[in-house]
Amino acid sequence: MAVAGVAVVTDSTSSLPAERAARAGIAVIPLQVVIGGRSRPETEIAPGIVAAALREGRSVSTSRPSAEAFRAVYDALARAGYEAVVSVHLSGRVSGTVETAELASRSAVVPVTVVDSRTLGMATGFAALAAADAARSDLPAADIGELARARAQSSTTFFCLDSLEHLHRGGRMAAGEGSSPLAAKSLLTVVEGEIRPYERVRTAAGAVDRLEELGVAVAAQAPPGTPVDVAVHHLDNAEAARELAGRMRAGLEAGGEVIVAELGAVLGGHVGPRTIGLVISPRS
Repeated sequence: MAVAGVAVVTDSTSSLPAERAARAGIAVIPLQVVIGGRSRPETEIAPGIVAAALREGRSVSTSRPSAEAFRAVYDALARAGYEAVVSVHLSGRVSGTVETAELASRSAVVPVTVVDSRTLGMATGFAALAAADAARSDLPAADIGELARARAQSSTTFFCLDSLEHLHRGGRMAAGEGSSPLAAKSLLTVVEGEIRPYERVRTAAGAVDRLEELGVAVAAQAPPGTPVDVAVHHLDNAEAARELAGRMRAGLEAGGEVIVAELGAVLGGHVGPRTIGLVISPRS
């Protein structure tokens, strides 16, 4: 069987649209979502179902993929002729997914380079896409892993939440951390792999305004001529996401794509309905 080079794997929290992942040749391993005691792969649950469950006060929890699930994907890629795998995942300080990937890599039948993106959402997704692009250039797996890591770390992420209740309940933020006055919304960022408070905004309209301001300012810091890719995330907040995406397209000077990506069930279950977020990711 002919060697097919280096394969790229990520997990479902990267928020890559399925058709985009397939077009790039990226294998996506789903995390599990448990609603009302029933566990299903994230890729089988529409984000709106999670939003509705949270509004209704039903129990929503998540879990990482098993080591066996990772090994099955790695081994299938080896059987397809790939000589190595680069596996790019959400921050190890938010989830144990990358730890399980590392465990599985030790017994895989193909060498696996595991990348802790130290971020989440499309900041991880853009890193996986960068790895897939590099893999088509026949670079060694170690170099591809470093490119993915660098792309992830060059990205900046902001989220504005109606409430921190779901993050606190899921243990992704310490109880009381980032608590806001009753009428305020919490603006969060990701620093060194952790979700941290950034500031507060008073209204939903103010959140869109502030995210636009922050996004344009961050994009302007990229080296001259560097395209900057942007993802607008949301859970059950499509209108605000489309508005913010339109503003970002108008505000970017050096090109790059702007996409709207609804958060999947896992991240959505931790941030809650009406969330809106922004990922700014300069290309290398």
